[in-house]
Amino acid sequence: MAMLLEELISGMQTLQVTGRTDVQVTGVEIDSRRIVPGAMFVAMRGTVTDGHQFIPKALELGATSIVCEQMPEQLAEGVTYIQVKDSEDVVGRIATRFFGDPTSKLELVGVTGTNGKTTIATLLYNMFRKFGYKCGLLSTVCNYIDGEPIEADHTTPDPITLNRLLGRMADEGCKYAFMECSSHAIAQKRIGGLKFAGGIFTNLTRDHLDYHKTVENYLKAKKAFFDSLGKDAFVVTNLDDKNGLVMTQNTRAKVTTYSLRSMSDFKGRILEMGFEGMMLEVNGIESFMRFIGRFNASNLLAVFGTAVNLGKDPLEVLTVMSTLVPVNGRFDAIRSPKGFTAIVDYAHTPDAIVNVLSSIHEVLQGKGQVITVVGAGGNRDKGKRPIMAQESVKSSDRVIITSDNPRFEEPQDIINDMLAGLKPEDMDKVISIVDRKEAIRTACLLAREGDVILVAGKGHENYQDVKGVKHHFDDHEVIREAFGI
Repeated sequence: MAMLLEELISGMQTLQVTGRTDVQVTGVEIDSRRIVPGAMFVAMRGTVTDGHQFIPKALELGATSIVCEQMPEQLAEGVTYIQVKDSEDVVGRIATRFFGDPTSKLELVGVTGTNGKTTIATLLYNMFRKFGYKCGLLSTVCNYIDGEPIEADHTTPDPITLNRLLGRMADEGCKYAFMECSSHAIAQKRIGGLKFAGGIFTNLTRDHLDYHKTVENYLKAKKAFFDSLGKDAFVVTNLDDKNGLVMTQNTRAKVTTYSLRSMSDFKGRILEMGFEGMMLEVNGIESFMRFIGRFNASNLLAVFGTAVNLGKDPLEVLTVMSTLVPVNGRFDAIRSPKGFTAIVDYAHTPDAIVNVLSSIHEVLQGKGQVITVVGAGGNRDKGKRPIMAQESVKSSDRVIITSDNPRFEEPQDIINDMLAGLKPEDMDKVISIVDRKEAIRTACLLAREGDVILVAGKGHENYQDVKGVKHHFDDHEVIREAFGI
């Protein structure tokens, strides 16, 4: 794949261009280590490192064009330098153009919000494949090009990786692509240049304040996605969230709504619920779904509304939805031979903890105890740690506070931050065990017939991130071993 430099930067606002533009560009990269001869290197100012310091490395590996905000003091011979005001602002559009504008060839739907993104994107991907279409998926758990898995590093990849993946999807005949759009990705313009057929808003609660600093900034990042949608696009927004209509205030897209509480375009009502699933009424039609909890009922309404907006027949959509199963690590129920149940869930925000625990209580109806194993990630928003402990204690009979992914922090320091949110009387039902495996085993020893153990925070992850090293660790495996199954 190659493209003329002048075509690649045509129409782009530049401060100055030094060098020839009638040369072929063989690739576009923001990681200097991936440069091949003839490639363009885009120097980005990141939150940790400044890409400008890697320009010499890119030149060493054969880059022949450099996009930068600040011109180097010495310009290399035979290299074209394109100075721009904001590299972050142009990289998405450059990538989109280089990879052949993939979103003009497929229908891309973006999902944003604090919780539910992975479930909704994955269910849509699975559903449309069951309809017989080739589809792509870009998610926290894994990226897929039709049935082929491509490992995911971030919820939303960088613009180059993103467009390369979307380009492959288009080349391989995918008609639809479903994508999680994180607040970081929107704020950092990683999705710049992409054309979305539709957007979904799930909910907005406290998360990523280590990056956004305030809830208002976090909201603005999410809202920017809907502001950018075209008039041919659609929005499916959650009326049960106070920010549902705030998100769509300035969008040009067609707005549709979903709700479990109010009149809406896609109205749901839970009729019955158990650990096997729920009977859900959607727009007057009853269907059994293999999902548990109000938050999952809400996710299913978003899936239903999106499929209908994409032109599918409502009855056909509900028929396929009834065959879908939960996403790995999202309310996974594991039954013990001794008659109690463990739930593995990715819940890692206060609101997600509340949702999962309230769903467990809806099913239990006071007939069993709830034991919660919970931790918080290191080098992330510290403000949510005490709140997560408070919410866990509020809705559990026993709480074991343990490690999540400590990253570069000391696990005990994170646990202390969580314990700081608790009152002296709360401590009667709280213990802390630094070793996550030991914490899960202890919960299994405490459980009796009819009880439920919630193991929160890691869900689908099969590793624990300690001091920059990912050690194999899977909550499911530890539980099955403790259960002897």
